[in-house]
Order: sequence, then C-alpha cells, then structure tokens
Amino acid sequence: MSEYHVPVLLKPSVDGLDIHPGGKYMDLTFGGGGHSREILSRLDSDSQLMAFDQDVDAIANLPEDERLIFVNHNFRYLANFMRYYGWDGVDGILADLGVSSHEFDEADRGFSFRFDAPLDMRMNQSADLTAERVLNEYSVDDLKRIFADYGEIDGAYRVASAIVRYREESELKTSGDLHKAVERFIPREKEKKFLAKLYQALRIEVNGELEVLEEMLSSAMRVLKPGGRLSVITYHSLEDRLVKNFFKSGNAQGKVEKDPITGSVNFDFKEVNRKVIIPSDEEIALNPRSRSAKLRILEKLR
Repeated sequence: MSEYHVPVLLKPSVDGLDIHPGGKYMDLTFGGGGHSREILSRLDSDSQLMAFDQDVDAIANLPEDERLIFVNHNFRYLANFMRYYGWDGVDGILADLGVSSHEFDEADRGFSFRFDAPLDMRMNQSADLTAERVLNEYSVDDLKRIFADYGEIDGAYRVASAIVRYREESELKTSGDLHKAVERFIPREKEKKFLAKLYQALRIEVNGELEVLEEMLSSAMRVLKPGGRLSVITYHSLEDRLVKNFFKSGNAQGKVEKDPITGSVNFDFKEVNRKVIIPSDEEIALNPRSRSAKLRILEKLR
C-alpha cells in the first residue's frame, strides 16, 4: 500500500489523537490507508474507526477489520454519518489534507503538470465540475479570482486573459493545451513553482477544497467529545491559515469571540502543540512530498 500513498507524519499525527480503549475515531482522508492502519493497530476490540474517502480508487486499499466503517463520501458529511451509525460523539479525528500520491501519479486524473493529460482534477470522479470546464467556461474575472486567491499568482489577470484568448481559437482539453496558453507567463527559472500554483488554484476550485475544509472544521469541533482531539495535516499556506484560525478561535477569520458581559473567551478548545509539527529531515529524504506538511492538534476541553 506504500506505493499508493506514503502516510505523512504518521506517528505524531496518530499520537496526537491520544487513543484510549472503547473510543470512536475518524480518519477523514483514507487514501492508501496508512493512517487508518496505524489507528486500528492501537484500538481495542470495543473501539471503532470511521474512514472517509470520496475517491473510489481508495476502496481497493481497505483492510478486513470489523472495527472499520468505510464511507465513500466527502468528509464534509462527517456529522451526518456519525448520526447515521448511531455515534453520540467522536473521541478523535485525523485529516491528512491534500492530494494523495496515487492521484498525482495517475496521469489521467490530471492533477500533475508532469503529464500531458486530460484537464480533470476531480477527487470525486462522479462530480460534474472539471478543470476543463473551469478553463473553457469561466469568465476572465472568475479565472483571475481563482488564480489570485487560490494560487496566489502574480499577474493573475494577464494569465486569465491569455487563457480566454487561447480558447477563442481552440478549447483547452489537456495540460499541454493549458501550458501553451500560458507559456509566455511561465518564468524559466521558476517553471515548476508557477505550474504548481496554477494547478493548485484549479484543483481547489474544482473540488471546493477551502469551503469543504471550513465546513469540516466546524463540524469536527461540534462532534468531538470533551477531551477529544483533532489532528490536521496541511500542505499549503491557504489550508494552514484556515486551520490555524479555527484552532485559535473556532472560525475561519481567526476572530476570538468574548462574552459581552464578562469579557471571557467563548472557546472551549486548546492547541496541543503550541509549535507546528513538521517532518524530520529523515522523513523528507524518504518521502520528498512531505516537505511542505504541517501538523496542528486541537483538544476539546468541555
């Protein structure tokens, strides 16, 4: 299963859940099952693990374990499925955000600029919106918005305008078409960095990643039992900023709410790790894709 996806920050992220007997836990991003297997190895016979993944390819990695409930849906629905399976709360939740190695390495999925592949980028392959539709149907202003907001690309309007001009002559269907449309804006010395930002912006838009993440964080904080832990691994600044804000205040803006009369803070959580946890040099050497990972852990107080 290591070929499908190498789990990042495996031990510290699972340690952060503070697993105890009889507990109920969630792995919101099953993927190759690395984190789930580690969690299962620490559960007793009375514990349960609910694992989510909207990618049907992940089903092939499921272990045979009666303590495991697999949900082939987006993790934004975690509270719905908790109630569906009769859980009254959750003792620990782990989310390893981002794209799995499998999705990056499968050319036809369109997640990587290494291949001349269809412009897909859907994590849920039954969803309607693809990167091809975004590039061929969005207005220049909407394209500029996603490139600036989700890719933090300098000159986002010029890049968007070039795509609109290109599609007037020919539809963009493959990553090769996209590269041709924007080639004069790609810095020679920073080609990979530019393309990574471009693909990140399209992927976030196609999958609604930031909206889904915000919804998941709100739900997770509601369903956690007192003493429950939330362990989240992020891979880029937009994700990490959102998680950091929620962990400090319970909202996406990072604004701490106070009682208007007493002035006390209305936030029943604490950060377990005051300093963000990052991979060791050894882990990065073994798995270069882990280099941008950041782990934050939150505990519900009451």
